[in-house]
Amino acid sequence: MIALDKTKTYLIDLDGTMYRGNQVIAKAVTFIQLLQKHHVSYVFVTNNATRTRKQNLAHMEHLGFSGIKEADFFTSATAAVSYMKKHSNEHYVYAVGEQGLFEAIGEGGYEIDKHKAKLVFVGLARDMDYQSYSEAARILRQNHALLIGTNQDRRIPEGDSFSIGNGAIVEMLRYASEAETILIGKPNPPMMEEVLAYVGKSKEECIVIGDNLETDIAFAKDNGLCSIMVCSGVHTKADAAHFRIKSDIIIESLDELYIK
Repeated sequence: MIALDKTKTYLIDLDGTMYRGNQVIAKAVTFIQLLQKHHVSYVFVTNNATRTRKQNLAHMEHLGFSGIKEADFFTSATAAVSYMKKHSNEHYVYAVGEQGLFEAIGEGGYEIDKHKAKLVFVGLARDMDYQSYSEAARILRQNHALLIGTNQDRRIPEGDSFSIGNGAIVEMLRYASEAETILIGKPNPPMMEEVLAYVGKSKEECIVIGDNLETDIAFAKDNGLCSIMVCSGVHTKADAAHFRIKSDIIIESLDELYIK
């Protein structure tokens, strides 16, 4: 059993840590109840740019979570828009994605125009087809636009299996268009910069909890945070044994964590 420091803010992953697709992960609900009971600060930090905050909340409530708020979610879509508003004066954009990304773009005050776009945001878009991806690649190349990958996940947990992640799509578009590319989501520094600003905390005040060595745990390690890896999603203890990325703590289940 591992005792948590209740003075810290926990940056908790969703896919593979709280749930796998539409299946809640064992002990995830009781773990969040534990944090709530002891008034421990947390925020769900996800590379998934498909859902809006409202949709994230509805999905988790459907799975049995309670006591959470829309403000408890911080997505790679939010991070991507916030980061680019600080580092670019461009107004016209194009986007590949779902409602979560388009909501963030709207809140950022951008105007979508494929003819004038100098920024192309790319999030997972599960209904896109070959022609749509080809158009995005043409816009990138013809407009000399910057490709902004909301995240670079290789794959995402779906029930007992996996689906292709947004990182594979971003890499396809980068390769096809030869566009300059910025990657925002975990494990990249822009995501850390934006989430720390969102929670108003320093690195020393936060701990990352996640299932993916390449995203969640690297997010912590590459940016100077402590991490807890739970073997409920993408990677296992066997994976951890041979990966260069090492978590500070590895657990099989969230019920191995407690608060004094």
